[in-house]
Amino acid sequence: MTDQLLLTIAILGGTGKEGKGLAYRWAKAGYKVIIGSRTPEKAEAAAAELTEMLGDTAIEGLDNLTAAQKADIVVLTVPYSAHKDTLLTVKEALQGKILVDVTVPLMPPKVTKVQMPPAGSAAQESVEILGEGVQVVDAFQNISHEHLLSEGEPPCDVLVTGTSKAARMEVLKLVEAAGLTGWDAGPIENSVVVEGLTSILIYLNKQYGTTHAGIKITGVK
Repeated sequence: MTDQLLLTIAILGGTGKEGKGLAYRWAKAGYKVIIGSRTPEKAEAAAAELTEMLGDTAIEGLDNLTAAQKADIVVLTVPYSAHKDTLLTVKEALQGKILVDVTVPLMPPKVTKVQMPPAGSAAQESVEILGEGVQVVDAFQNISHEHLLSEGEPPCDVLVTGTSKAARMEVLKLVEAAGLTGWDAGPIENSVVVEGLTSILIYLNKQYGTTHAGIKITGVK
């Protein structure tokens, strides 16, 4: 086991489909994974479900704040409506750490229409809320939970933007550990495009009768 695998990853809002999919992938890769939720009982139930799926790999379920405090890297997979409140709850626990923001600013019922917040993107909003003590990385918005919970390498890529090159490199290691192909997509300002793509993929799913449209980068070796 490498030092990288000794990291603890907390997935806040991890009771949802995307959070469970990421937890499943990272736990299989050997990371210690904690599921966080506003409701500890829901976190414990989701953790038990994943532990049963994985067999001999145990996942812990805790409230969001405790999960963030115990983690080395924190992943946020909450709906956009809970984005700000969740960040404010765990702000102090995130200082000095990397936050991987998977949130997409979807505005129901028009989820197929790109609607970005005043900050530019959910990830840029995280930067404004958390301050300079937290490295924010934007990733995993454009991969469906169906792919994450299936076996093998999904036929789509992950774009990674963030507030520093070093933080992006750390998250690209997590992308690889999850069995995915990741790309350094540049500074956090580029998260506007990455998050906006999600509404387009949702539209494609509806338009063409599928559930797991994704993106693939070509022409780069």
